[in-house]
Amino acid sequence: MEENITNNDDTGKQPIMPLKTEGKPNTPKRNNTSKPRKKKKTSRKAAAKRRNMLIAAACAIIGVAILALGLIYVSRRLHKPQIVVLKKEYPISGIDISSHNGYINFSQVAADSITFVYIKASEGTDFRDRRFQANCDSAGHAGLKVGAYHFFRKNGNGAAQARNFLDAVAGKMLDLPLVIDVEDWGNVEAERTAVVHNLREMIATLESHGSRVMIYTNKDGYRSYIRDHFEHLDLWLCTFSHPRKVKGYNWTILQYSHWGNVAGTTGDVDLNVFNGDSLQWEEWLRKR
Repeated sequence: MEENITNNDDTGKQPIMPLKTEGKPNTPKRNNTSKPRKKKKTSRKAAAKRRNMLIAAACAIIGVAILALGLIYVSRRLHKPQIVVLKKEYPISGIDISSHNGYINFSQVAADSITFVYIKASEGTDFRDRRFQANCDSAGHAGLKVGAYHFFRKNGNGAAQARNFLDAVAGKMLDLPLVIDVEDWGNVEAERTAVVHNLREMIATLESHGSRVMIYTNKDGYRSYIRDHFEHLDLWLCTFSHPRKVKGYNWTILQYSHWGNVAGTTGDVDLNVFNGDSLQWEEWLRKR
């Protein structure tokens, strides 16, 4: 001990002595770790509570959104626009059908002031409607004017689709032009130029076989694929408006409803009118 003190004196340093506390015995320091743990536990509970509240709010928002979409869907299904077209304005009316319409009593259809029926024959390059033959024969026997249509696949080779259509209607006595159904609904994505090219090939192939061609489409399809390309063809336009209110389109047939009620059919059926009177209808039928 003395040697150490002497050495410290030589260096000019004093030994560090422990601090004295008067009247208070030395006691061990308190363990303060309990407070941070309590705060950490509390913060975890708060975070969990906030997280649960956020999850509950998100679930509520999603639930409200699903409910709103459901109500919109139901309202659209229940709300079927009823457009009344008087016979004195448009005396020539028709329906269009496919196998989805099931069995149809065409004699009852004809008795319900229906003049013509368009029947689905084919789709794309290889699909054939399974009820086309039976529907075509039954409608003809009932005295209806009969036509056939093909659902156009936008990415399908036009010539191949034309051949499929021609094979499907081979041997049938049809009164109306062959129709190419051009629409985006239920179709595939394709470049506009490719769609127009395939359409041009299909039309050319049908016409080269002596077929008269008409285009079915809606306003969007007309603007996208028909206008400026195939305006020389008769137009069958789909738009849910009264025929007299459809302006700016040189339509021959107008599909104005998907929710028709026609005798001999089950459920909803598409309704159409010809743009003209009975004499104009007969003249149009004779065109080639």
